Amino acid sequence: MTVVNFDQTQSFEENPEEDLLAPGIRVVLADSQAIYRVGMKKIFAVEDDIRVVAQVESLQTLHAALQRYPTDVVVLEGQLIAGTVDAVPDLVRRAPDAKLIVQVTETDESNTVELYRRGVRGVVPRSISPDLLIKCVRKIADGETWIDNKSVSWVIEAYRAQAAMLTNPKVQPKLSQKELAIISCITRGMRNKEIAYQIGTTEQVIKNYLRKVYDKLGVSDRLELALYCLHHELLKQYVPENATTRGDEVVMPLRAKM
Repeated sequence: MTVVNFDQTQSFEENPEEDLLAPGIRVVLADSQAIYRVGMKKIFAVEDDIRVVAQVESLQTLHAALQRYPTDVVVLEGQLIAGTVDAVPDLVRRAPDAKLIVQVTETDESNTVELYRRGVRGVVPRSISPDLLIKCVRKIADGETWIDNKSVSWVIEAYRAQAAMLTNPKVQPKLSQKELAIISCITRGMRNKEIAYQIGTTEQVIKNYLRKVYDKLGVSDRLELALYCLHHELLKQYVPENATTRGDEVVMPLRAKM
């Protein structure tokens, strides 16, 4: 079997067509350290139902591999996505059928919970045994989630804490009028460009505000934000500046076209 190796320039060897069409779990190895890639390749090579279709050493080349090759499972070094907030959602968006396993040097509660929350199917230590790694890949390829007892406790406690915060009015986060104005626009289905025009600022400023709002409310995207607003009636007492009323309806002021 020919294994694709992507380098920083994204050059690669073509896999034979019959190899790409062969049955089995198609795996991409994403790791900055060649010794880990080589080791995992040897582990999977003796398994009849697992095929390594590509090896990459950076997040950029992983994007290229996922775009070119159908992938069932990605075994991803955690360091490759460290410090990149949207790395996991971006990978999920680019390859929705590819399931992510993240290898970490140390298990950390907040990081582990966030990885699962953003769409990772399994978080495993770098020191995982070959047998467990193979079992993990098979389980996740079958649609299951790989999570140990400690991580289960962390995830459950995180959701309990979030639920308690969302239902306790005393700990409701405080939002500025500008943030409420942006949220109001979001609930009406407006895009960032439209919101920026409505409020009189730039798209980048809107993006910055949205990140702060997501953090305050504990949501991860526009849909969760809209659902949160509906459930908690967040905008019930909000009346936009210079707005007028028509019966019970609040009519938003529109900026004059330039």
